[in-house]
Amino acid sequence: MTSDTPPSLAEALAATTVVLDGGMSNQLESAGHDLSDELWSARLLAERPEAITEAHLAYFEAGADVAITSSYQATFEGFAKRGIGHEKAAELLSLSVELAREAARRAQAEGVTRPLWVAASVGPYGAMLADGSEYRGRYGLSVDELERFHRPRLEVLAAARPDVLALETVPDSDEATALLRAVRGLGVPAWLSYTVDGDRTRAGQSLEEAFGLAADVDEVIAVGVNCCAPEDVDGAVLTAVRVTGKPVVVYPNSGEAWDAEGRTWAGRSSFAAEQVSGWRGAGARLIGGCCRVGPQAIAGIAGALGR
Repeated sequence: MTSDTPPSLAEALAATTVVLDGGMSNQLESAGHDLSDELWSARLLAERPEAITEAHLAYFEAGADVAITSSYQATFEGFAKRGIGHEKAAELLSLSVELAREAARRAQAEGVTRPLWVAASVGPYGAMLADGSEYRGRYGLSVDELERFHRPRLEVLAAARPDVLALETVPDSDEATALLRAVRGLGVPAWLSYTVDGDRTRAGQSLEEAFGLAADVDEVIAVGVNCCAPEDVDGAVLTAVRVTGKPVVVYPNSGEAWDAEGRTWAGRSSFAAEQVSGWRGAGARLIGGCCRVGPQAIAGIAGALGR
């Protein structure tokens, strides 16, 4: 690596703490976009791609180092339900990476000098169902069936050359097993992030067991949790460090509760930027926010980390 070559994300994690972005959907909704659709923010890949670039840019400007793409709910099966064929769906998946790259280029043209990375989001099978089952897991599918579901999308996203694949909001260790099989040989590193309830996955498995699946997988450069209550992060970080020895990724929700049936958020936020110093002290190296965490909160995280 020359002095002009930016470090890889894995290299950066060995040296410092990296700031992730916040929720894509809440940023798009705050800009006036209607996401009441089974494709969620992925619908805008086809209809309003510029809006996605602007959302990424807002997070880069707020202090995020990593943009997570709008492909969480983007699947061949989900697009097919809307009459979008396989070839066009693959183009939209690739576009999600390019839109984040474009936001990084704009941020750097506007004076951002730090390295910026792109993480291609790979949501769980339940996200495609759009019925809240990503918060339950246990879909009734085998590991082999889940691997066959995930592999084609992963291949397309990997070919778009993101810096990392974000295997995120995984509710179930069986699905994690399928995803870890599916990323082998793609030539792009990955992080694995569970959605949890207390000290267990949403499907009820122990986090020790769940994190242990990734301990010896070379492709995985970080493990952790996202789309969970901020209060669930501390214990998860300690367990992930102890079980895997890998850098830990954490990006919880605001603390409000999602009503899957009513498709709305309820309750109060319990997310505070001051919490991040404790997470970093415990071993977290990628820190950001998920649902209902916007650019202002990400700016607070960057500030709390001395950025």
